[in-house]
Amino acid sequence: MSINIAKFGGTSVANIEAMRHCAQIVINNPATRVVVVSAAAGVTNYLVQLASEELTSDQKETILGKIETIEFAILTGLETPSPVSIKLNELLSLLRELAFHEEILHRPDLKDAILSLGERMSSLLFAELLCQMGCEAENFDARNVIKTDSEFGEAEPDIALIGEQAGKLMKPELSRCVLVTQGFIGSDCNDNTTTLGRGGSDYTAALLAEALNAATCEIWTDVIGVYTTDPRITDKARPLPELSFEEAAEMATFGAKVLHPATMVPAVRKNIRVFVGSSREPNKGGTWISRDCEHEPHYRAITRRKDQVLVTVKTPNMLFASGFLQEVFSILANQHLSVDLVTTSEIAVSLTIDNPSNSVRSTLNQETIGRLKEISEVTVEQGYDLITVVGNNMHSAAGVSSKIFAAVKDFNLRLICYGANPHNISFLVKEKDSTNVVKALHQDLFEQEQMPSHSVGFKRHQHANHG
Repeated sequence: MSINIAKFGGTSVANIEAMRHCAQIVINNPATRVVVVSAAAGVTNYLVQLASEELTSDQKETILGKIETIEFAILTGLETPSPVSIKLNELLSLLRELAFHEEILHRPDLKDAILSLGERMSSLLFAELLCQMGCEAENFDARNVIKTDSEFGEAEPDIALIGEQAGKLMKPELSRCVLVTQGFIGSDCNDNTTTLGRGGSDYTAALLAEALNAATCEIWTDVIGVYTTDPRITDKARPLPELSFEEAAEMATFGAKVLHPATMVPAVRKNIRVFVGSSREPNKGGTWISRDCEHEPHYRAITRRKDQVLVTVKTPNMLFASGFLQEVFSILANQHLSVDLVTTSEIAVSLTIDNPSNSVRSTLNQETIGRLKEISEVTVEQGYDLITVVGNNMHSAAGVSSKIFAAVKDFNLRLICYGANPHNISFLVKEKDSTNVVKALHQDLFEQEQMPSHSVGFKRHQHANHG
């Protein structure tokens, strides 16, 4: 039997009505044997507050009350909520206990434990809803299969062990029922709860698809597939019918929020086709991501990655010296900082790093800068966004880059970087300019051409009937 893994994001399981749409999608495709759910929309943000902010008891009670309101609204929407109400209350009691734990702000293991509860509650409720709608389903604890290291907050999956556990605990059950499990969470060798980082539910779905040798993996969200750019930036953005694995990986890495950057890695390893569509409007189709595409245009999409910091290290010692770059990157690696773009001159190297306000900024400004200053002069510039044009054969085709540069001729580009592969060209621009840069690029690269009749995406039923 060909297997499909279906993942539903936070907005798709935000309330009982949204959940019913998702349950119908599952029921309509007999190949769907595993469902991965995120926390209901808003819940993870509340959990992050409880795990990372100094709060008074009253503030904690207010946040706990908001979470309970979301979960109980779903519970009361079920026809006979009693079978799961006891388990839901147990999870809410655990949430309260962790929220008031005196070490919650200082222990990463407790933070991951509290962050896991959003997914654990939504999977419990969704499994019950499926049962009530006539689908044989069971809630399954992802922590028994998604085994990771102990790097809390950004745990690294153990691929071999996940495959072993999935084969032992999940595969024998798939012919009997649909397993509803949690995205984003796992456990280490000591059975401590871990998390894969924000957006990790997509990654969970891809890891399970790999472990179970699934044919397809569906990512259901609130948009009709992957767009030519963020539709919030321009209403001229349109859904893409297809993407290659390479294009999708570039888009996810450089800021496309609809996919987690790591999602493509398991899909590529096992050649698993990935579908992205809207759980609200499943009949409108979506985007299929596969190894080979029917069309491979020079320009596929434009992404934006906000909150970038530009670090320049400069020293005469770099001239004709070996080992300097190694030393720089070793310092960054020790702080778990990943670099996006790099440019060099005779005595300087500039590089961009993500700068989310809750993590990298404090690390970068303190220890990292201090270490770098021991070996070089350091300049830090903030307030930048990274704009990337994703496509194909961008290095070798004449006129491709000139059209891009013509579109952004009125803007100051702080840094320009061709990707190491033929799929991207990136610019670092001031935050205040980035929206207009994306609009200008989109107008020149996508709005001049005639929109193809199939641009709203291939219909899912043409490709997803695997049973």
